[in-house]
Amino acid sequence: MADYACTIDQATLEAALPEAPAPAAAVPALASPRARAAAGNGVAAANAGTPSPRWLVRGKWHKKDMPRERLIEEGPGVLSDTEMIALVLGTGLPGHDVFDVARTLLDRFGSLREMLDATYSDFDGLRGIGPAKKAQLLAIMEMARRSLVDKMRGRSLMNSPEAVQDYLRLRIGGRPQEVFVSLFLDARHRLIRCEESARGTLTRMAVYPREIVRRALSLNAASLIVAHNHPSGAVQPSASDCRLTHTLRDALALIDVRLIDHLVIGADNTYSFARAGWP
Repeated sequence: MADYACTIDQATLEAALPEAPAPAAAVPALASPRARAAAGNGVAAANAGTPSPRWLVRGKWHKKDMPRERLIEEGPGVLSDTEMIALVLGTGLPGHDVFDVARTLLDRFGSLREMLDATYSDFDGLRGIGPAKKAQLLAIMEMARRSLVDKMRGRSLMNSPEAVQDYLRLRIGGRPQEVFVSLFLDARHRLIRCEESARGTLTRMAVYPREIVRRALSLNAASLIVAHNHPSGAVQPSASDCRLTHTLRDALALIDVRLIDHLVIGADNTYSFARAGWP
């Protein structure tokens, strides 16, 4: 962060100084070298009658306290959410401090999780966030999602349930409407493709098992994991969730495709039909 300072002309400075200026040695020993030098120069200028104004530095960030330096020295875990957002933004627009912009973002969305689910238009009206910053934030969010997809590829998802749940919470956990997602797997339970099979409203959604069956055939999938979110945050399945799971499981079995699990995703929790013993 740049120094912030004020200018005081020589007449004001002389009026503010005591009649007998303290010698440079009287500057507190705990003051920084820069502060002691500024104090000494100010006294010398006053005694010399120099007419030019003086910059009086009132405060500045120590370099070691800046987020980038702290991240390098101690790792990203030491940074607050505000500091991480400020570090990603780099600088604010003219007239907008980057830390104020970061705090405004967290106030708007409530959490990093909600911000990860934001769309381009969700950033509208935020001062200090122009088109370039919006694109930058959205790109970083998409990188996080894709990194989790890459983490799932090339390994058996039967052995990586945490990776699946982390990805699904990031992808649909904070959506304002219900979304149904299908993860199509090969014979070794490796991810072929993840697709949104249906999207609904806050409380209801139409899912067509025959469309999911058709897609499984076209992708030559051997098994599936399906999931949908509950915007309310509660993960206990409804009666219609149970009926859908039963119907989908039976329909897939007719084409020799196994339904491994149906997950209900909340903001912080996940319900697994497989762990619960199926409907």
